[in-house]
Amino acid sequence: MNALTNNKAVLTWLDEMAAMTKPESIVWIDGSEEQLEALRAEAVATGEMLKLNEEKLPGCYYHRTAENDVARVEDRTFICTPTKEEAGPINNWMDPAEMYAKLTKLYTGAMAGRTMYVIPYSMGPVGSPFSKIGVELTDSIYVVLNMAIMTRIGKSVIDALGDSDDFVKCLHAKKDVNPDDRYIVQFPQDKTIWSINSAYGGNVLLGKKCFALRIASYLGWQEGWMAEHMLILGLENPKGEVKHIAAAFPSACGKTNLAMLIPPEYLKKKGYKVWTVGDDIAWLRIGPDGRLYAINPEAGFFGVAPGTSEKTNFNALAATKKNTIFTNVAINNDDMTVWWEGLDKNPPENATEWKGAKVNGKEFTAEGNKLAHPNSRFTAPAVNCPCISSEFENPQGVPIDAIVFGGRRAKCAPLVYQSRDWNHGTFVGATMASETTAAAAGAVGVVRRDPMAMKPFVGYNMVTYWAHWLEMGKKLGDKAPKIFHVNWFRKDENDNFMWPGFGDNMRVLLWILDRCAGKVDADETAIGYVPKVEDIDVEGLDMTAEEIKALLTVDKANWMEDIEDPNTGIKKYFEQFGDKLPAEIKAQLDTLEANLANM
Repeated sequence: MNALTNNKAVLTWLDEMAAMTKPESIVWIDGSEEQLEALRAEAVATGEMLKLNEEKLPGCYYHRTAENDVARVEDRTFICTPTKEEAGPINNWMDPAEMYAKLTKLYTGAMAGRTMYVIPYSMGPVGSPFSKIGVELTDSIYVVLNMAIMTRIGKSVIDALGDSDDFVKCLHAKKDVNPDDRYIVQFPQDKTIWSINSAYGGNVLLGKKCFALRIASYLGWQEGWMAEHMLILGLENPKGEVKHIAAAFPSACGKTNLAMLIPPEYLKKKGYKVWTVGDDIAWLRIGPDGRLYAINPEAGFFGVAPGTSEKTNFNALAATKKNTIFTNVAINNDDMTVWWEGLDKNPPENATEWKGAKVNGKEFTAEGNKLAHPNSRFTAPAVNCPCISSEFENPQGVPIDAIVFGGRRAKCAPLVYQSRDWNHGTFVGATMASETTAAAAGAVGVVRRDPMAMKPFVGYNMVTYWAHWLEMGKKLGDKAPKIFHVNWFRKDENDNFMWPGFGDNMRVLLWILDRCAGKVDADETAIGYVPKVEDIDVEGLDMTAEEIKALLTVDKANWMEDIEDPNTGIKKYFEQFGDKLPAEIKAQLDTLEANLANM
């Protein structure tokens, strides 16, 4: 083992972990293309990965995970803090000493006969004041190659760390991929993440949700910044001015599509453009000028493949055309390319479905089977994206003009509304909800609360997290971004969507930015400010003023139900937090109730 560093904290920890897991050899990942290419060749030789068509998909590879290991496992994900109170009521908790003891038994000898890879990585541009360093130990080449896409890795990172002990310690062992002994565990106070018995992306690429949200949200609270489950986009007007928006949506609400939005034709002709800074995670800090700035801590996209097509998300698909790893999609055996549901309407006849069986794809899908797993993924370098922002590597981040929350609501939320102030906006985020679709398990149309889209990802008590939001608002004062809520999914009485969505969502973003700039007025309602009908640009859309008005209507009965519903209402959701709920949040609920009563 030729260590890349003399850092005592790193080497001592590495020795301890190696003594426990007992790998046959230890390899440091220096980030060089030569080393990565050798690892790709090794993974192909062992069958861990398949090389795809070099002409059609240059530098692309395929990987298949175990059938029992295809998604994040919230019931096996733990936040281990000294007290249960610190983890809060919506996180799984165990006493750290107890969890370490339990996991140490599982890790003992877990890497026997295998190689341990040491991956120094930076979340955010190396050396940025926003960035944080992690070191992941793993026995998976697949993890090394994915981390090389998703983060900045190698010698430059460990050099940036120097002698410091300020790094996140990440340990991953595939072991035997036994779901009964699968654990994804965060120890926030120790800046430590342990993952065992999984080989699937989100559970083992420990820089992603584990570090960039669970550990980082805790560090942000401690250090006075924010780690959020938010996309970051830049919207450029015909004068060349760019304004930035950070937006949080629960899954299946069009987050990636919005991050890589293509303007409608008539706005494109005028010279409007959208630039992607991030598609999933934002780290936000107050800059020297007192404004809120954001970076995307990641270097790649870990996207859901099914449903991604030239029509739904041209830019995301374009990002996958080279140097991408595909996981659990289908293979077209005729030319060694990939396919998934929603890519096009032509499943390959000579196909290998995601579990590895060779099938006639047309017949297989006709029977209702899926060639690709519904949560199959692509890991693509962000630099491949045609609309990647020139600010993507800016170590200072981009200034945020507006924060947007969104959900999938058939009747309740209007197309767009603005909060009255930061505290009200925090309440809007805290009560965010989405209705289940057929894609999600269980019944359709059930309201699920997902505050700030952070329910599975907040690394400490949710009420403390809300209090931190309120505190950030105080620090920002009148320089705080304005906060909005959008809903692309409102339906009419015939169950038809009332808004075209996709690229046309830009029309709503333009109203949001006009509000931030003080260019348009709005109507005050019980829930906040809604646009005047004439201020939503519908040029080129076959929509009447009446239809826009209907999209912006606030229905008293629907909102009262959203508060009072005994199973899914706001009051019911807040009950679990008891008297720990911040007073400002409770006051916002009281205001909403009073406003609705006076409607």
